[in-house]
Amino acid sequence: MTAIKHALQRDIFTPNDERLLSIVNVCKAGKKKKNCFLCATVTTERPVQVKVVKVKKSDKGDFYKRQIAWALRDLAVVDAKDAVKENPEFDLHFEKIYKWVASSTAEKNAFISCIWKLNQRYLRKKIDFVNVSSQLLEESVPSGENQSVTGGDEEAVDEYQELNAREEQDIEIMMEGCEYAISNAEAFAERLSRELQVLDGANIQSIMASEKQVNILMKLLDEALKEVDQIELKLSSYEEMLQSVKEQMDQISESNHLIHLSNTNNVKLLSEIEFLVNHMDLAKGHIKALQEGDLSSSRGIEACTNAADALLQCMNVALRPGHDMLLAVEQQQQRFSKLRENFARRLASHLNNVFVQQGHDQSSTLAQHSVELTLPNHHPFHRDLLRYAKLMEWLKSTDYQKYEGLTKNYMDYLSRLYEREIKDFFEVAKIKMTGTTKESKKFATLPRKESAVKQETESLHGSSGKLTGSTSSLNKLSVQSSGNRRSQSSSLLDMGNMSASDLDVADRARFDKIFEQVLSELEPLCLAEQDFISKFFKLQQHQSMPGTVTEAEDTDGGTLSRQHNAGTPLPVSSEKDMIRQMMIKIFRCIEPELNNLIALGDKIDSFNSLYMLVKMSHHVWTAQNVDPASFLSTTLGNVLVTVKRNFDKCISNQIRQMEEVKISKKSKVGILPFVAEFEEFAGLAESIFKNAERRGDLDKAYTKLIRGVFVNVEKVANESQKTPRDVVMMENFHHIFATLSRLKISCLEAEKKEAKQKYTDHLQSYVIYSLGQPLEKLNHFFEGVEARVAQGIREEEVSYQLAFNKQELRKVIKEYPGKEVKKGLDNLYKKVDKHLCEEENLLQVVWHSMQDEFIRQYKHFEGLIARCYPGSGVTMEFTIQDILDYCSSIAQSH
Repeated sequence: MTAIKHALQRDIFTPNDERLLSIVNVCKAGKKKKNCFLCATVTTERPVQVKVVKVKKSDKGDFYKRQIAWALRDLAVVDAKDAVKENPEFDLHFEKIYKWVASSTAEKNAFISCIWKLNQRYLRKKIDFVNVSSQLLEESVPSGENQSVTGGDEEAVDEYQELNAREEQDIEIMMEGCEYAISNAEAFAERLSRELQVLDGANIQSIMASEKQVNILMKLLDEALKEVDQIELKLSSYEEMLQSVKEQMDQISESNHLIHLSNTNNVKLLSEIEFLVNHMDLAKGHIKALQEGDLSSSRGIEACTNAADALLQCMNVALRPGHDMLLAVEQQQQRFSKLRENFARRLASHLNNVFVQQGHDQSSTLAQHSVELTLPNHHPFHRDLLRYAKLMEWLKSTDYQKYEGLTKNYMDYLSRLYEREIKDFFEVAKIKMTGTTKESKKFATLPRKESAVKQETESLHGSSGKLTGSTSSLNKLSVQSSGNRRSQSSSLLDMGNMSASDLDVADRARFDKIFEQVLSELEPLCLAEQDFISKFFKLQQHQSMPGTVTEAEDTDGGTLSRQHNAGTPLPVSSEKDMIRQMMIKIFRCIEPELNNLIALGDKIDSFNSLYMLVKMSHHVWTAQNVDPASFLSTTLGNVLVTVKRNFDKCISNQIRQMEEVKISKKSKVGILPFVAEFEEFAGLAESIFKNAERRGDLDKAYTKLIRGVFVNVEKVANESQKTPRDVVMMENFHHIFATLSRLKISCLEAEKKEAKQKYTDHLQSYVIYSLGQPLEKLNHFFEGVEARVAQGIREEEVSYQLAFNKQELRKVIKEYPGKEVKKGLDNLYKKVDKHLCEEENLLQVVWHSMQDEFIRQYKHFEGLIARCYPGSGVTMEFTIQDILDYCSSIAQSH
């Protein structure tokens, strides 16, 4: 290793002015072993640069080449892997981690120790040594190769100095004068010694010759010392004279410092006093306004507002450290607190009186609104109270307890006021819905509780002429002919139930108008009150109120927004919840009253649920666009759930009544009542739901109803005894098809096609069944002919059969002269006329179909005669034209 080190020093590092201090033979960890050397070097020039150089043996010859060099300052970590066990592996962390395996642990340790010493000397411990034995990291290391390199050599380099140019020139001249100096060094050294002795003797003689000048110089020095002593004496006297002046100047300086300190303290004290006076002094005018200000006039309210703001500023001033320990500050704060408490008490008392007074003024106008279907306008009340909005904000920030008390008083009083107004308003609406009779007018004059009881009794028992209890548009009518349906409806009306088709259209329009007016009056009332609450009580309204809305499932499996029960108070966690709580408390009677009104409308006429669903959906949609979480939106959403359930109940009742229909055994069926009533329902629904938001609910109802109609038409047809099944199916499905074609309901296109198909199938079935075989014997004869042909006899040879010869054919044909045929058709026409009803007017359609079927049979017979009896001259005794004439004359005669 020493030879390699000397070779590397000579061939690689000396040309670069570098000295090699340590070397280690390594290879990369985990790869195919290719040995190389890591060298620790320093430069011979200053400043000294320390490097770690990787040297590799060249592949082309037996010499080494420099591959890569790293500056020692870039080395971050030296990881020896294990500080206890011997391990040749170690890592050097430069810009990346280099993993090495040394040829021996001793070489690795010597190399790491050298790196540590170089770090201590030149880098001052900037490298982290990990898993390295503490013995390697010491200043004194046993003598050896590395010690001589890093110790003695470095000191030798520090003591060595190069010759300058003049010294080199003198040596050269000396050596030129002594040519034998190189060949005879001892003679040259002896000569130099003799010349040195000559120079020393000359120096001594020169010193002795200058002794006289030295004595003169010594005398001059003694005289100078005497002069210095005299100057020192004078300086001492001057210093004593200045000492008193210095003491006086020190006193003056100290006095000036005290004066400056006093002035500084006075300025600071003045600043503190000015701060307290400017920020904690309340004007006398403000004090008077707080104590005696008129809270009923606009000017007095403004003065009190300004005074309250000024008081709040004084109380909320940010005091500097130590101010709160001043007696004057403490007294002023107590004075402010007393002013605040007195004014807050006076303000709360006045506002409570304002609530009561304004409420009395509002109640005085209640009588004129009770006659008309309008709610009293609270805008003047709100306008007057909004003058106190800033004072309410002040009260909220200064005395929250009184603010809460005012809020509770406002809710208690306003809830009673609104309850009176809204209940009276809904009673007027109920009276207008049920009809303004003498009895209802008398109820309107009764006390509210008694009137409400009477009104509820009236709604339950149908005392008004228009009130029909639980009347549904599809009544349990028995299947009847069109001639006696009107009389049977009259008898049902006498029993207290009226058909929806007999309800006055004006009554429904009036109900729709009243219901819309009710919602239109409630909507601005709630919005105005909510806006006032947020402004007056300084509560922030938000578009979304999480956690205040739940979902309720409607009867179709969908979900509708539903507010929590108004009777269950929710925890007030924020201002937005407080607005909602106040609205629930103030308008707690709206939802029950709306539900009662909806129940009454449903009792009057179940079709009213259609009007209510459309109107309520529109108002919910409008309210949600304004604020989806407002009290109005959630309340109307709750009521909408009830309306939707009533609508679904109406549809279910109609389907149930279809299933309960009983048919008459003595009269023909005709158009079933629920088929006609579906037509009425669909026509009414299309007019109501035009451009409505909840069209999907109607489409679902259509699907349920039409399936019920289809199923129950077939059920009645199967149970019919008087009228053939095909006639019941044909007439009713024709009516359904005509209704759907006229109304053009997009969601029932499939049902329209199905109704047309059923009508066509049963028309064909009835025609074939009713017509049967009018030429029965002729039919039997030709059935025999067709049987022989089917057995293999050719058609032209059938006439040779004894039972089917020409004579037999002529006998059968003679039994059906034209007169007999016309008589049979006339009887058939009468039979069909008895089966069919007048409302649907299908007699001519059926008769024409029978005519076509008869002509088809006639042509079939003629074809068999022409094929089986060719050239026989046998023909029917009547022609197709005769059939057309017979059918036409029969239809005209009837």
